[in-house]
Amino acid sequence: MKKVTRVFYISAIAAVLFIIWGIIPEDVLPNANLDNVTNTIQTFLVDEFGWFYLLSATSFVIFAIYLIFSKYGNIKLGRPGDKPEYNYLTWFAMLFSAGMGIGLVFWGAAEPLSHFHDPPFGAEETNDAAKTAMQYSFFHWGIHPWAIYATLALALAYFKFRKQAPGVVSAILEPLFGDRIKGLWGTSIDFIVVFATIFGVSTSLGLGAIQISGGLSYVTGLESTITLQLIIIGIVTVLYMTSAMTGLNRGIKYLSNANLALAVLLMLFVLVLGPTNFIMNYFTTTLGSYVQNLPSMSLRMTPFNEENSTWLNNWTFFYWAWWIAWAPFVGTFIARVSRGRTIREFVLGVLLVPTIFGALWFSVFGGSSIHLETTQGANIMQSINEFGEETALFAVLEHFPIGTFISILAILLICTFFITSADSATFVLGMQTTGGSLDPANSVKFIWGIIQSSAAAVLLWQGGLNALQTASIIAAFPFAIIMILVIISLVKSFRQEAKDHNLATKRKS
Repeated sequence: MKKVTRVFYISAIAAVLFIIWGIIPEDVLPNANLDNVTNTIQTFLVDEFGWFYLLSATSFVIFAIYLIFSKYGNIKLGRPGDKPEYNYLTWFAMLFSAGMGIGLVFWGAAEPLSHFHDPPFGAEETNDAAKTAMQYSFFHWGIHPWAIYATLALALAYFKFRKQAPGVVSAILEPLFGDRIKGLWGTSIDFIVVFATIFGVSTSLGLGAIQISGGLSYVTGLESTITLQLIIIGIVTVLYMTSAMTGLNRGIKYLSNANLALAVLLMLFVLVLGPTNFIMNYFTTTLGSYVQNLPSMSLRMTPFNEENSTWLNNWTFFYWAWWIAWAPFVGTFIARVSRGRTIREFVLGVLLVPTIFGALWFSVFGGSSIHLETTQGANIMQSINEFGEETALFAVLEHFPIGTFISILAILLICTFFITSADSATFVLGMQTTGGSLDPANSVKFIWGIIQSSAAAVLLWQGGLNALQTASIIAAFPFAIIMILVIISLVKSFRQEAKDHNLATKRKS
């Protein structure tokens, strides 16, 4: 505990106070309970600054693509002799597990079907609507979120491994603000990072427990209750805390590889046993339309249509804020496992591989759900409306041969994603509250593990999980501004390094 910074104490106290606020009933604090306050703030931010989220997310995409083709692409994230710690397969598995994980499994079947029944911008439920539904699923889970992650992860890795700066977000801004960043402003920035990570991951843990419970209910007939969900959180907490204590190169590494193997196996089962030709045709045509329409989708606003604005608020703006809120967690983790790679290699890997895998995932599971509804009379949407999005995957799988076996495989995958996400989060929280230590003490990781599981369990019990999610998303607004400053600081450092290199070359000659 000697290495912890003041960010640790401030964040831990704030987290506990937030959890207490979240469990206070509305009749005790009329109009001032956590749910009401966070919803009011988030509605204001989305209504008034939706354009800012769109422009910010798109600027991160442009910056990432620029780096691929720039003269800075050959810069190594580390010293000249550093080699990557992990092979490509393990590296991709870690990116995939930390970056999307439970979310892909949760929304893979549900989101395209939801967009099909409630098409973007008031379209009719036609074949074109089916293509648009999948196109927007690609959009929400594709290049934009991974560009957000890549921007922050690259900056953290560059300053930590090449400049030997502390591995915290505030240290990235030192080229802009000098020693002033080591005071109140730096502490505030690192607090926002920890705040967004705690509550973003706690929300995902709650959603994971809900989906595991829903899956068990579908497979076994066991009633999905809050008690079952709390038991699941308790069991998974023991498992991920055990993994966290074993360190990065054992627990998370092996779990990430297992995640990728299980995900590929599950996807292959559904692809081979399902409408294979339809899925691959759907994937191919949607990928083309996604690439073709990416610029217009990235900047589309609807200033003259209130109904269409509501759709954007509920989906695109929500997602962009959510991914920015997750950037501190995922970005820090990706940075930690990317030492030794060049900037070009890093950006290509982080942008393209997860985007293509995610597109395949949505095509397989979302495509199957739409195919079942449009050609076989299945009513997957009815299951979503009655029992929630967490049942969509299992409602699809029950129509397949050996559906029970595949459902069990899906539950196992959710569990391993659950464990990996929480394990990675305890590592990141430990790193961010110990001055960027690459190997935070087990005691620090233990405390953060207990706090994030407690937050998920208590607010799930009280029905305050949505408030927790909204609170983390609110943190995305100031953090988007911080990320824009990160780009400026990073480019300034690149230029200074190039200048220093040219001077050194001239002296040698």
